[in-house]
Amino acid sequence: MWDRMFERIARDVFRDGTIEITLPSGRRFTTGSGGPEIAVKITDPTLPRRIVTNPDLGLGEGYMDGSIEIEGDDLRGLMDITMHNLSSGNRTRIHDMHNTLGRHMRRLSQWNPMSRARQNVAHHYDLSAELYDIFLDADRQYSCAYFRHDDNSLEQAQADKKRHIAEKLVIEPGMEILDIGCGWGGMALTLARDFDARVTGVTLSHEQHAFAERRAREEGLDDRVEFLLQDYRAIDRTFDRIVSVGMFEHVGAPHYDEYFGKVREMLRPDGIALIHTIGRTNPPGATSPWIAKYIFPGGYVPALSEMSAAFERQALGSTDIEVWRLHYAKTLNHWERRFSEGIEKARAIYDDRFCRMWRYYLIASEMSFVHGQQVVFQAQLAHRKDAVPITRDYLYRN
Repeated sequence: MWDRMFERIARDVFRDGTIEITLPSGRRFTTGSGGPEIAVKITDPTLPRRIVTNPDLGLGEGYMDGSIEIEGDDLRGLMDITMHNLSSGNRTRIHDMHNTLGRHMRRLSQWNPMSRARQNVAHHYDLSAELYDIFLDADRQYSCAYFRHDDNSLEQAQADKKRHIAEKLVIEPGMEILDIGCGWGGMALTLARDFDARVTGVTLSHEQHAFAERRAREEGLDDRVEFLLQDYRAIDRTFDRIVSVGMFEHVGAPHYDEYFGKVREMLRPDGIALIHTIGRTNPPGATSPWIAKYIFPGGYVPALSEMSAAFERQALGSTDIEVWRLHYAKTLNHWERRFSEGIEKARAIYDDRFCRMWRYYLIASEMSFVHGQQVVFQAQLAHRKDAVPITRDYLYRN
């Protein structure tokens, strides 16, 4: 029964491109037409049922466990054809049902009080430091880079990202800046070193905090940068500027008003805030069950309508909103190639299942930016309309 239902779903989804699937029973069928051509073998008899009942989770776990074997291990090819067909509307009622259920369960699944937020952060960001060394740039920028030119290196694109954000903050020497979710400290150190600012970075990750503090000491910037191991909601100060890069995805929709209320409270009357986050160009939805279970528990990618409604309710004015469309696809492609080249180093730290999981995460994410509705939003916010120049020319003066 499950094999027949699985085949029916596969034929509904895979219409563009050709995929040959061999089931655990030995039955083989082909669906779709034209290129590309992908051959897949399923070896676990329980997997067709698991994919039928939860396609997103079943497919991801099948690859992680090695019970989905792709000819030539062409995971990028499989995810490319899968995401292309799903984004073309070749979906099933099961997909829509899970999305609807996920939206109804958001208040529970994305409830992130301080204690739970710390656990969620530790799940991902307190992994081995050597893992991130394999695929990130030397500055450990773990967010979307800014590719001014297609052939720019990852290092150049990450440096350009930081400068673009800094220009939006319109920094003057001596300004006090808060970096919410400072990661390994790269943005905070750049703002202190290159823009003569005094920066406070906050993170919930023990690994990131220790690494960032060590960097500040080694670079002789510990008199201008402080890194705090605490929740941003516990900060009781005001700042000239607030920046947050790649952290809003972890806030959770039930906490949006709380987040922007705290930003409003901490931002001085003539201040500027810049919130950089992955977003979706379609209406509000739900987090991928596989991503929520294995990669970012408690996380959610917002629609602009959700995000803007929250900062509007908190009386923060939008002075600029920019949408980056394919920059993250390029970033993830760089990360995955570096990870695959250094995968033996990753296997020495973890195991093959972890490496398959991480590669699946990077490639599936890349394809969601190529074919899906994933983009990056940069929202520049202020109390006053005249906090920034009235044209965008100031962003490109350098």
